[in-house]
Amino acid sequence: MTSHEQQDYTPSSGNVFADMGLADADELLIRAQLGRTVRLLLEERSLKQREAAALLDIGQTEVSRLMNGHYHLFSEGRLFGFLNKLDRAVTIHVTPHHEGESWQGVVMA
Repeated sequence: MTSHEQQDYTPSSGNVFADMGLADADELLIRAQLGRTVRLLLEERSLKQREAAALLDIGQTEVSRLMNGHYHLFSEGRLFGFLNKLDRAVTIHVTPHHEGESWQGVVMA
């Protein structure tokens, strides 16, 4: 393709699950954001899977699912619990929604 040819694309809504047309897109996005945060915190600690399993009080299979991005298998409540076990407080901040922004999001401080 030359630099003068125009590519067709569809801009993202900011939620890949909504872009895919999934009915539970908002829930899937928040689980992905929470799960990614858990994974990053575990990676920071350089824990082996058995150590992470003991810390989170889950089986190694579930740790593997977390580390491999299968966040949809965990409820938001369980992910909040994992964050607490990783010494993180979870604060829910409710604000008015503005056009074009995500309905939900995770910010790690």
